[in-house]
Amino acid sequence: MHFADGAVPEDYLVYVRRKCFWILGGLLLLFIMLIYSISVGAVTIPPYEVLQTLMGQSVSAKWDSIIWNIRLPQALAAIVAGAGLSAAGVVMQSILRNPLGSPFTLGISNAGAFGAAVSVIILGTGKMQSTVADAVIINNPYLTTTVAFIFCLLATGIILLISRIRASSPEVMVLAGVALSSLFTAGTMFLQYFADDTQLAAVVFWTFGDVGRANWLELKIMTGVVLLATLFFMINRWDYNAIDAGDETAKGLGVNVERVRTVGMIIAALVSAVIVSFLGVIGFVGLICPHMVRRIIGDDQRYLIPGSTLLGGILLLASDTAARLIVAPYVLPVSVLTAFMGAPTFIYLLLRGYKR
Repeated sequence: MHFADGAVPEDYLVYVRRKCFWILGGLLLLFIMLIYSISVGAVTIPPYEVLQTLMGQSVSAKWDSIIWNIRLPQALAAIVAGAGLSAAGVVMQSILRNPLGSPFTLGISNAGAFGAAVSVIILGTGKMQSTVADAVIINNPYLTTTVAFIFCLLATGIILLISRIRASSPEVMVLAGVALSSLFTAGTMFLQYFADDTQLAAVVFWTFGDVGRANWLELKIMTGVVLLATLFFMINRWDYNAIDAGDETAKGLGVNVERVRTVGMIIAALVSAVIVSFLGVIGFVGLICPHMVRRIIGDDQRYLIPGSTLLGGILLLASDTAARLIVAPYVLPVSVLTAFMGAPTFIYLLLRGYKR
């Protein structure tokens, strides 16, 4: 921001410092949560030894195996997935100018679940195991992931096609997403009705979002997609700020609203599709986090986007850690906990009134 006399008002500096303080505090909290998440579980590892192992100082072969092969990829997957879903959610809410915009509410997640059901039931990618620990597995996870990804993109394409007919109206896009969500949910139920016990169990297993499924290769793919998408969102932050003020205002400032809205939706949907296809359905993170961050640092997209990605990573990592501890030694799917926390939180935000 430039001023005529070259001086920056003190109030503006305080405004910027306060937002930066919250973001830096979020980074510190995320690091602390990461160490804690890796240290707790069926086997407790002292946090100091976790730090030593992460810094390349081998404490014991047992610790190395647990940290590098199990807990670190799971914790990082939670951070990346939470950050990606929150970034997609905040951008969807901004460009649609609707507080209900998110990958979950627009039907993208349900489209992925339908794609997984198609893969498991029609293409036969689910089977039973003899062990109790892994009674149901997906015997061709990459085919299941690919089909789920295709249906996520198909849902996005339908929403964009409908919006083109109605000149990219935000209301039409939201309503189309809600309708598609119901349609894909009905399709999944239809397939489940004709499935045998093995296929039904496999579909339900996949539908439960679980960050523990990601291996290092899948984590790298998700990280690359989320980083590139977040960078794109930050580059277009001023356009999103202008759209927040209204379509006419944005057009008066030279913003191509239809193009920004369409491209933003495509990128946000791509991020959501990658995460959902790898990890399953994880609801409410992309819906709740932007609202929470707005209450703390306001609507300015320069700070709202990074703040939301940070809070998304923190929230999903904390949820995954809690899911491993609540009924230990059993591990709850993280999507169960996010739904339990997300629904009451969202109702509270609605009762209090959201900031736009």
